[in-house]
Amino acid sequence: MPEQKVDEVHRQAAAGHRLLLVGDGVNDAPALAAAHTSIAMGRSGADLTVATADAVIIRDDLTTIPGVIDLSRRARRLVTANLTIAGTFIAVLVGWDLFGHLPLPLGVAGHEGSTIIVGLNGLRLLRDAAWRPLTSTTAKGPERP
Repeated sequence: MPEQKVDEVHRQAAAGHRLLLVGDGVNDAPALAAAHTSIAMGRSGADLTVATADAVIIRDDLTTIPGVIDLSRRARRLVTANLTIAGTFIAVLVGWDLFGHLPLPLGVAGHEGSTIIVGLNGLRLLRDAAWRPLTSTTAKGPERP
């Protein structure tokens, strides 16, 4: 029952566990909302479940979940790297301007250059290799590139 699922999610959270819950029916929506992270199976999933979940997998195939988790971890690392790159560029430019003389054209070029580097770094997730674990699955789960 839906309330039993929610109670179990709350019990696990009270025990210090972080849950990833997967569901596809209306009866899963309350538990998906209560879980730390939730995934809805979208093709046959109910509209309420799809709207409640943090992520939606269009395929009704549970073997794609490890690939989605892997892709989300890579995306998080990429965002962290981009923030580090941008922050480093800004810190160097600000430090240079405070403790020396940074010509305005060089400051603008440095800032815009960092923006281009961050954008190009973000485009790495569009490569086929980034999506391969999601498209080729085996009985054990997604392949590693």
